[in-house]
Amino acid sequence: MTHSKLWTDMFVLSLPVAEKIARSALIYLFLIVGLRLAGKRELAQLNPFDLVVLLTLSNTVQNAIIGDDNSVTGGVIGAATLLAINYVTVRFLFRHPMVDRVVEGQATTLIRRGKVLRENLAKETITTEELEAAARRQGFANRSDVQDALLEPGGIITFAAKQPPPDEMRHQELLKRLENLSRQVAALRSAR
Repeated sequence: MTHSKLWTDMFVLSLPVAEKIARSALIYLFLIVGLRLAGKRELAQLNPFDLVVLLTLSNTVQNAIIGDDNSVTGGVIGAATLLAINYVTVRFLFRHPMVDRVVEGQATTLIRRGKVLRENLAKETITTEELEAAARRQGFANRSDVQDALLEPGGIITFAAKQPPPDEMRHQELLKRLENLSRQVAALRSAR
């Protein structure tokens, strides 16, 4: 391979720049809509199947973005287009919260006041085992320690711990008071 062919293969586009930009923009829009319709579960990656879908999805649309062009220039144009569209989209949604709620969706409550909402799990196609595994990953020993759980629009499950039972709270308060009294007694003794 001659030097000129090497440089030509690397930097000369085989597709028009406008086509590279249009391909990238169309795939970006398709993926946004597709992932929104697929649900928050895909983004949560709750099991290996979800991860496989995301990985193969990126490989599947790669050819649609690059077309017959494998040049570095084409790759840079495609990547720059995706980054620019994302930048504009994120800024637009930040300035228009109502549109953001429509595009991103709302959080789904999975556990409310310690009770698992099975109909919401079914709607998001999340099993109780997957929910429990997500709780363990966030440091909860078991589901009974969880007061509330939300599946956020971005696919993250957030958990809120149950408040300690009233007896435990009373016990903690008594311990604090005893510590305070002990300090006061020690201060009085040292003052003598």
